[in-house]
Amino acid sequence: MKYLVTGVTGQLGYDVVKELLKEGREVIATGRKDNTTLCSSYVKLDINNYQEVKKVIKDIKPAVVIHCAAWTNVDGAEDNIEEVFKTNYGGTKNIALGCKEVGAKMIYISTDYVFNGKGVKPFREDDKKEPLNVYGLSKSVSEDLVMNLLDKYYIVRISWVFGINGKNFVKTMIRLANSHDKVNVISDQVGRPTYTKDLAKLLIEMSLKDKYGVYHVSNEGEYISWYQFTKEIYKLMGINTFVNPVTTEEYELSKAQRPFNSRLDTSKLEEKGFNKLPDWRLALKDYLEELKKSDSLILKRKR
Repeated sequence: MKYLVTGVTGQLGYDVVKELLKEGREVIATGRKDNTTLCSSYVKLDINNYQEVKKVIKDIKPAVVIHCAAWTNVDGAEDNIEEVFKTNYGGTKNIALGCKEVGAKMIYISTDYVFNGKGVKPFREDDKKEPLNVYGLSKSVSEDLVMNLLDKYYIVRISWVFGINGKNFVKTMIRLANSHDKVNVISDQVGRPTYTKDLAKLLIEMSLKDKYGVYHVSNEGEYISWYQFTKEIYKLMGINTFVNPVTTEEYELSKAQRPFNSRLDTSKLEEKGFNKLPDWRLALKDYLEELKKSDSLILKRKR
């Protein structure tokens, strides 16, 4: 079984390729950069170029395409609508058409941002979509596109992603602790984190089955606020920086409107016979150990 993975320089794409290689599977990694040291089978690919995408997929003939490439700068999306839709909608359309031509399964990565974030009830897969910002809208219409074009697809909605490659909330909080005695963290947005290493294993499991459809995925455990997540990060790291809870309104730093409720109901995974992800606390411990082994400069700065 041959895999093609897009966006391998991002958090999730990087870990998907790593896990596939660990399992000894044949994988072709793609990205916009000229080269990468992650995988020997690497192809430079601009997903916005249909002819390029068509040729690469037709030549490789993958059995599975895991589409991780996306515009993910949520605040930046508000001022770059055309570029966001070119990548998140147009690029996804190109990948989906390529999959359709060769009969490949497509795994499309989406987000909790397709919902309006109201209430406290965890969102299920069939709940009404009502995105609050440009990024969420671009992912929502891309989901619809995949569902309309393909039969063999997985749409995987995730939340609060963190991984070893690239920027994320955990790294940011550790970095801020190195230079601040106090940090303000939002306490009225609630959800659960998703560790890309755990998610990558699930995506591979999905690729081996044909239980297609839309799935919600995050690490398990209690739903928490960003404030609570930061407290746990600092506790595990032995960091003494004071964490000050603030409301979204008080924070006033986000250009894009963010959902207050990012709770995702992940029960469908178990119903369909898939393994749920570990508790987020265990995932965070695993991730911090991974950061230490990676010789991360973030952990070396004086606190």
